[in-house]
Amino acid sequence: MSRAQQPSRRTVLTAAVAAAVATGAVPATAGTARAAADADPAEAPLRPIDYHSWTTSHDWRCGTAAGVRVVAGRRPGVEIGTVAGRTDYTDPHTGTTATWEFATWTAPVHRLAVPATEAIASWNAHTPAGTWIQVELQGGYSDGTDTPWYVMGRWAAGDQDIKRTSVDDQSDGKSSVWTDTFAIDDAGSGLRLASYRLRLTLYRKPGTTLTPTVWRLGVMGSDIPDRFTVPASAPGLDRELAVPRYSQEIHKGQYPEYDNGGEAWCSPTSSQMIVEYWGGRLTPQQLSWVDPSYADPQVDHAARYTYDFQYEGCGNWPFNAAYAATFDDIQGVVTRLASLTDLETLVAAGIPAITSQSFLKTELTGAGYGTSGHLMTVIGFTADGDVIANDPASPGDDAVRRVYLRREFENIWLRTKRYNASGKVVSGTGGVCYLYFPAHPTPGQRKALAAVGVV
Repeated sequence: MSRAQQPSRRTVLTAAVAAAVATGAVPATAGTARAAADADPAEAPLRPIDYHSWTTSHDWRCGTAAGVRVVAGRRPGVEIGTVAGRTDYTDPHTGTTATWEFATWTAPVHRLAVPATEAIASWNAHTPAGTWIQVELQGGYSDGTDTPWYVMGRWAAGDQDIKRTSVDDQSDGKSSVWTDTFAIDDAGSGLRLASYRLRLTLYRKPGTTLTPTVWRLGVMGSDIPDRFTVPASAPGLDRELAVPRYSQEIHKGQYPEYDNGGEAWCSPTSSQMIVEYWGGRLTPQQLSWVDPSYADPQVDHAARYTYDFQYEGCGNWPFNAAYAATFDDIQGVVTRLASLTDLETLVAAGIPAITSQSFLKTELTGAGYGTSGHLMTVIGFTADGDVIANDPASPGDDAVRRVYLRREFENIWLRTKRYNASGKVVSGTGGVCYLYFPAHPTPGQRKALAAVGVV
C-alpha cells in the first residue's frame, strides 16, 4: 500500500468552490451532526499529544531573526528581508553544487505539556522557483541535556532547484530521526523530549529578490503508551462529507520513478481528495507533464510533488501537508488524534481527515487486503457509528467509498503494537493523522480544531 514501514523508517505514529472557502462555508455534506463538536476543550483530560505552532505576526516576532522579516496581512509569515549569508549546498540526489543566499528564523523554546517520545514537524510555505527551505529541530531532554540540531526536512514545492529530501543517519545515541519523525531510542528508559526549538532557514538564488514565505511552522510531540488494543468509544455522529473519490490502483505502473507507481500512492491520493474537497484545483498547464491518456492526472501530480528523494516514497507525512498548503487558502498539519471521538468532532465541523494504519487482512472487514502501512481518508460516520472512508486501495474511483466497522477501524488506527502475518510484534501507527483545513476557518471549525489540539 505504501512505503510507511520500509527498513529506513520506524513507523512510530503514520468539493467546495473557492468562494465557499473564502466565506467560511464548508462543502456540501449529507446527514446530521450531533453533539461531537460541542465539547469544551477546557474540560477535556490532559492529552498525551502536544501540537504547537507559529502562525501569527506575534508568533513570528517572538522568534530570533537573522535576515528574516515578518510579513503581516491575512496570512502572516516570514520571508527573506536581508541576506544573512551565503552557503554551498551539494544536492545528494543530483550531485550538483550550487551557492545560495540565506536568512534564518529561530523559534523560542517550547516546553511540551506532555514530555514526548516522538515528534514530527510540519510547515506551510510558498517556495517560488529559485528558493527552498530547511526545517531543523533541537530538543531538550528530561535529563537536562540537549539534542544536536536535527534536519527535519529540506523542502521545495517544485523539484527543479533541489530535490526535496529527508536526511538519514541522524542520531546522538539517545534519539534518532527516522525520515520525518524524531524518536527517543529507548522509550522504556524514561528519557523524554521535554522541550524543543525550531530553526527555519530560507534559501534563494544569489543576486535575486526571490524569497520563500512560511506561514505555519509547528511540531506534534506525543507519548502514547504501548498498546495492542484501545478502549471502545461510543458513537456520536451521523454525517458524511462530499469528498472526491480517487483510486491509487488505476495508476499502477505510472511514473515508476516516484515509488514504483500508483500501488504505493495512498498518501498523495488521499491528499489530493481533500485538497479538491477544499476547492484546490490544478491548471491544465500544471498537469501538462502527465501522459494525457492517464485518468485522474492530478493524482500523478500529487505523487511527484510529495515525493521524498531520500525516503524514495510519497509517504513523507510533512511533505504531504506542505503539498496541500501550496493550494490557495489551505493549511495542512501532521498530528495525532486520541480517539474516534476526535474524528467525529472534526467531521461534524466539515473537516475530513487522513489516517495512517496497518493491519492484517482479517483485521478490517471488507478491506480485502492487509498492509504494513496505509493512508485513507475518513469522510464520515454512519448512524451506527461505523467509519465511512475513501480508501484509495480500491480497484477504481467508483469503489473508493467504504464503510468499515467502528471497533475494527478504531483499533487498527490507534494501537501502537500489533502482530504481523509472521506473528512478530511490530509497530502500529498510534493515531497519526493529516489535517487539511481552510486558511481562515469558521468559528465552528476553529473550535473543532482546538478541541483536537490544533490552533
